[in-house]
Amino acid sequence: MSKPADAFSTVVINLMKGVTYVEADPPLWQSLLELQARVREHVAVLGLELVLDPAEGYAYLRQRAAADDEAELPRLVPRRQLSFPVSLILALLRKKLAEFDAASGDTRLIMTGDEIADLVKLFLADGSNEARQRDRIDQHLQRLVDLGFLQKLRGRDDAFEVRRILKAFVDAQWLGDLSQRLGDYRTHGTRDQEETP
Repeated sequence: MSKPADAFSTVVINLMKGVTYVEADPPLWQSLLELQARVREHVAVLGLELVLDPAEGYAYLRQRAAADDEAELPRLVPRRQLSFPVSLILALLRKKLAEFDAASGDTRLIMTGDEIADLVKLFLADGSNEARQRDRIDQHLQRLVDLGFLQKLRGRDDAFEVRRILKAFVDAQWLGDLSQRLGDYRTHGTRDQEETP
């Protein structure tokens, strides 16, 4: 049986490594729930804050914004610049997740690579080589797997679960502006097509 200090260390180390999900490790999740006040106090010293969503079943650390009277601390959690196609896919998946939540009682949104590619193709410039365009989309999907927004399903090469943590990164206000953003994306894709020799 692990000691309480070991449980605390395990919780903090796992959060430092990335997102903690309830379904991935239920005992770790339970420890996190029990120790969350202590975890918050501990990571605050590092300029971090704990984001914990028990309803959706995930937790992660993010950089805390410095108060007016505080010095800016060095970033411990790096920011990642996302390309236009990756940002587009995230926006479309977030919209799909909102529609899924409104229409379904299920908690897991599963989509195939073909379904995601069909969503994205409407906004990307038409290319003469569809195989190359699909290869690029597959690369973008792999990037989203690496970032933790998609998870490949075991035994199904072309199926993905849209991870619910996407809701934390693409919030409701941003989603409300989505139609404007998608119009911008469509313009961006058209402009790319016009500029391609």
